[in-house]
Amino acid sequence: MNSYFKDKVAFVTGAANGIGRATALAFAREGASVVVADVSEKREETVRMIEASGARAVAVRCDVSQAEDVKTALGKVVENFGRLDFAFNNAGVEQKALTPVADLDVAEWDRIHNIDLRGVFMCMKHEIPLILKQGGGAIVNTSSGAGVIGIRGNPAYTAAKHGVIGLTRSAALDYAAKNIRINAVCPGYIDTPMMQRFTGGTDEGRAKVISEEPVGRMGKPEEIAATVVWLCSEAAGFVIGHAMVVDGGQTIQ
Repeated sequence: MNSYFKDKVAFVTGAANGIGRATALAFAREGASVVVADVSEKREETVRMIEASGARAVAVRCDVSQAEDVKTALGKVVENFGRLDFAFNNAGVEQKALTPVADLDVAEWDRIHNIDLRGVFMCMKHEIPLILKQGGGAIVNTSSGAGVIGIRGNPAYTAAKHGVIGLTRSAALDYAAKNIRINAVCPGYIDTPMMQRFTGGTDEGRAKVISEEPVGRMGKPEEIAATVVWLCSEAAGFVIGHAMVVDGGQTIQ
């Protein structure tokens, strides 16, 4: 796919580690220049990894819940590379603790939705005009297995990730005729820093998570990255508004 991505530019949020970092590296391997966006300073490590492979990358600080941060970050895309072709709206946070709806603090609900759902909207709002200038491109938004099933004790995260799928489908219909393909990826249990927090970083916590995966293991960030890059490629040219579940069979049990 290198010839397709060559001389094109990808913007990746939540790219300091985990799925975001793996996807930024995957875009770079395919020949794209990458803008690495995150609130974490580890975004600079991702850039160094990309540059070590011979590709071009720039790090930008971006809190996706803040409109000005998003606009500034995308301004850096244009300033450094002059164009935007692909966006992976991946930045997200997990709910702090398993809590039923009636016991969930309103502030926690707002925190999750401001980042996991509003952040996706905010990014697409400002990415789409830039992609239109290039005559089209592709956007992938990160939902979750929690976007297609209910998760007990996880109402804020589950609602936000369901919302990402609805937002993706609506936007896909708005821009399909304008040559912007918009899809979502729905990861299952992936071995990332977020998953380490979710499991409590214990062998027992990891074993419980793995027991829920029919394939008997957690997924790798690189497996999600490969899916995202494929969704942005010519090979997925007829894929519009799809929520692609990549979860080792977890949600079909």
